[in-house]
Amino acid sequence: MADHGGSMGLSQLATESRLPLPTIHRIVRTLVDLGYLRQEPSRRYALGPRLIRLGESSSTMLSTWARPQLTHLVDELGESANLAMLDGDQIVYVAQVPSRHSMRMFTEVGRRVWAHCTAVGKAVLATLPERTVHEMLQRTGMPRQTEHTITDPDEFGRELARTAGRGYAVDDGEQEIGVRCVAVAVPDAPSKLGLSISGPTSRVTDDLVARAVPLLTRAAHDLSEELSGRTRA
Repeated sequence: MADHGGSMGLSQLATESRLPLPTIHRIVRTLVDLGYLRQEPSRRYALGPRLIRLGESSSTMLSTWARPQLTHLVDELGESANLAMLDGDQIVYVAQVPSRHSMRMFTEVGRRVWAHCTAVGKAVLATLPERTVHEMLQRTGMPRQTEHTITDPDEFGRELARTAGRGYAVDDGEQEIGVRCVAVAVPDAPSKLGLSISGPTSRVTDDLVARAVPLLTRAAHDLSEELSGRTRA
């Protein structure tokens, strides 16, 4: 349901889960009674308030697990390191270790932003099926945040293809003027996660991006192994 904007009908749930409609109906009624789902006036079902508590606990755990990787990125690159996830149709930041520079990027944990204008959003979306991305953009639109924001779906599709091809995404002032970010997706994670570094354009140069990509990729794989319970060989 989260992947479909947080709301679905019974028949759609049955189709997506490949379970019989009566089975879906029993499951949904149980989840409604427990507060994990709620029924809307349209008779569709939406994510319920009980999930907030689970989400808060999950975010705290993710922050704890990611802190060693984020700290290492800051130590090596000098810029703020972030962990974010795709939650419904938006990117939410769940952890950050700030740069030690006096002028640094600070993103409040829990902040929500549009996926199309952030490096971590583009990195995550590049791992999803084209149809899923298209449906999400239809729901959200592509609001312009700065003069550099990509607002054309075709151009954005080409940007995602470039991101998938090279294995990382860049935000060049698309969310905030003067800020540059580079991000990678966390592979095989239970949620759609991404790691990024961000800083002033004057410091996040092409040379820094080239240094950052292998470090971000290694950190993403380490975090993936941590989340899955595997240990690196």
